[in-house]
Amino acid sequence: MTPALLDDFRALLERHARPDWTTAIDGVLISRVDRSDPSAPSMTGTVLAVIAQGAKRLALGDRVYEYGAGQYLVASVDLPVTGHFVDASPDRPALGFGLTLDPSAVADLLLRAGPGDTPRDAGGAPPGIAVSDAPDALLDAVVRLLRLLDAPRDRTVLAPLVKREILWRLITGEQGATVRQLGLADSGLSHVARAVGWIREHYAQPFKVADVAGLCGMSVSAFHRNFQAVTAMSPIQFQKQIRLQEARVLLTTHPHDVTAVGRRVGYDNASQFSREYRRQFGEAPSKDAARLRDEARGPAGVLP
Repeated sequence: MTPALLDDFRALLERHARPDWTTAIDGVLISRVDRSDPSAPSMTGTVLAVIAQGAKRLALGDRVYEYGAGQYLVASVDLPVTGHFVDASPDRPALGFGLTLDPSAVADLLLRAGPGDTPRDAGGAPPGIAVSDAPDALLDAVVRLLRLLDAPRDRTVLAPLVKREILWRLITGEQGATVRQLGLADSGLSHVARAVGWIREHYAQPFKVADVAGLCGMSVSAFHRNFQAVTAMSPIQFQKQIRLQEARVLLTTHPHDVTAVGRRVGYDNASQFSREYRRQFGEAPSKDAARLRDEARGPAGVLP
C-alpha cells in the first residue's frame, strides 16, 4: 500500500470526523475513537469497514477478527459480535471508514458484469465476516469518496458512482465471494440471512431448527452446515447470543428487574439467565447494567 495514500486517508478522516459518526454522504460513516474500552456487543450490519489508524478486534462465536491500518473488513450478514478498538488514545485515536453494503447494488453490478469478469464461486456459503489488506485501487476509491465531502456541488452526482466502484473492487477482490453472495437471491448466504432475520425477530420464542430450515427451503443438514459457516454458531447458539444482547440493552434502563428482563427475552429460569449472562459478559446482570449506565460508549460493532 502506498504510504501517501494511507496518509491522505487518515487526514480526511481526521478532518471530517463528527461525534455522531455520520457524514453528508448517505451510508458513509467516519469513526474517531480516543480510548480502548472493554469489548461490548453489537450487530454488524452489512458493511465495509476500513481502518486508517489503530486497530479493532471482533469476536463472532469462536472466531476472532482483528483489522488494523490499511486493512478492511466486510460483513455480509447482520451478525452479533463483541468488539473494541485496541491501542486508541487521545494522542493517537483510532480512525475508520464505514460504508453500508446494499444487496440490490451488488446484484445490479453482478448483472452488468461480462462473462468471466467475476471469479467462479466455490460451493457452500462463505463466512459472514472476512478481513483482508486493502489494495491501492480500493483505498484510492475510498479516498476519492471522502474528498467529495469537501465538494458539495459534485457530491450528488459523483458519490453514487464512486460507491459503485468501491463495490466493484470488493466484488472482484480477495473477499469477493463474501460480497458477491450478498447480491445473489438464491445463494447459501441469502438463505442464512433469511434465517438470521427470522431468529432476530422471534428470538424470545423457542423454535425447532427443522422449521427454520424449512422456511429457508433447505434440508436440516445443509442448513446447519451453511449457518455454521456464515455465523460461526449453531442456530440455537445464535438465538442465545441475540437474547443476551437484547437483555443487556434492556437492563441499562431496568437494572433492578433482572428476572423480568430474563423472561422478556425468553428465559423462564432466572438462575439460568444469570448464569449465561455472566458467562457471556463477565458479570452478574445487575452489576453489569449499573456499570454500563455510568459509561459513555461509542459503537462497538464493525462500523467502522
